Amino acid sequence: MAGKRSAPHTSGVLSVARLSAGQWIACVVTALAIIASLGSYGWYQGLVGNITTTQVDTDAWDRPTSVEGVMNLLIIGSDVRSGENAEYGEAEGARPDTMLIASIDVDDGAATLVNLPRDLMVDLPGCEAVEGYQGMSPQQGMINSAMTFGGVGCQWNAVEQVTGVHLDHFVMMDFTGFKDMVDAIGGVEMCVPEPIDDPKAHLELDAGLQTLDGEDSLGFVRSRYAQGDGSDLSRIDRQQEFMGAMLREVLSSEVMTSPVTVTNFLGAVTDSISTDDDLTVETMTDIAISMREVDLERVQFVTVPNGAHPDDNNRIMMSEPAASELFEAINTGADLAPGSGEDGDEESDSAEESPVEPSDVSVEVLNNTGIDGLALEIQSVLVQEGYVVTGVGNPELRAPDATTVYHGPDDAAAAELLAGSLTNARTEEVQGLEQTLELVAGSDWNGFGGDSSETDLSITEDLGGVTAEPEEKSAC
Repeated sequence: MAGKRSAPHTSGVLSVARLSAGQWIACVVTALAIIASLGSYGWYQGLVGNITTTQVDTDAWDRPTSVEGVMNLLIIGSDVRSGENAEYGEAEGARPDTMLIASIDVDDGAATLVNLPRDLMVDLPGCEAVEGYQGMSPQQGMINSAMTFGGVGCQWNAVEQVTGVHLDHFVMMDFTGFKDMVDAIGGVEMCVPEPIDDPKAHLELDAGLQTLDGEDSLGFVRSRYAQGDGSDLSRIDRQQEFMGAMLREVLSSEVMTSPVTVTNFLGAVTDSISTDDDLTVETMTDIAISMREVDLERVQFVTVPNGAHPDDNNRIMMSEPAASELFEAINTGADLAPGSGEDGDEESDSAEESPVEPSDVSVEVLNNTGIDGLALEIQSVLVQEGYVVTGVGNPELRAPDATTVYHGPDDAAAAELLAGSLTNARTEEVQGLEQTLELVAGSDWNGFGGDSSETDLSITEDLGGVTAEPEEKSAC
């Protein structure tokens, strides 16, 4: 069932231990492709040890509900103009030059990356003053201005409040780190349709297919006034194009089979990023392993739906209800990748050939909520829906806080069907559990309501997004 959240079968540490040397390299580079090419290099924190970490008190504000099986990262391209970055001009304070939400489905090996334009006007929440920042009162302003007044914690809070998406971690990279990262893999091949001369971005390029080094790549993704219509939105389109090209470059055999290239890449990355101190190696290991065979079509880039701001032609605002529908889909763990809807892929076709009906499913209902009589109430509903309930009671072997459908190795489809009829339920495989499913209602029990992870929303067809796959037709 598309987008369903399932508990991982093994921890990241155990999974790593079972990988061969070749598989380990593939995992490292694939994780790098999905995460590192966008700035989120926390994966290597324990390997290199030179990543800067920041403590963010996320208990300081009311937060959206998190989704099991989905990792949402706030990715920030820092506009700090100090040190080696000073050559790119002067700017007051720290502010995101580029900002996006990377939603990574660790179960299904998919990633959706939503750009948040810096010209986007939103209602910002207030932030208390912290060391180095004056704080701010609630106000309307550009979405990236929160960081200037309250640091990364204030920016984190602002993005959560504006989008309703629970952010698990943040990663921030500066200009110099981006350049070094590109140079470490030998550059990125890009099609430049027309000559570019943009002194503000330190960029001068001839037209044609060419490999951009780190300096030119940075200029390409920062260039605004010498390409397109000069807007931040057209610049974001080029950034998405570049990220897809970089992803393909990192996944190429030349990079994957070169230990020296991988090592240089990791060194460049870890020298230049900051993360929250909860972004652990184990967390990133789980993501890397789940995405080691990622399909480029399942990596999508989209800009939040937007339109002109009525009071300022130089600013934009979110378009509703499209923006809310997008964020709602992300925050419920919906699978937005192509082929995950009704048209489906091979997995969907297979499900159509061998459908599972409620009458085919036997289930034992166990109550771990403390609510008297709940198991009998659940039994009544399930029987009406056609399920075969073999018994009710309280859990003895497994008593999770999260509502869980346990199943044997051959009953995953039946478990997904049952979990899909509940408002919030995960599935988990248990060895030795044969034929009969085990539904344990946890403290998060929220009744029946269907699978909130299903959606008809399409990133590419409805919202004009793109995937990491190369375009069929190129101007070059």
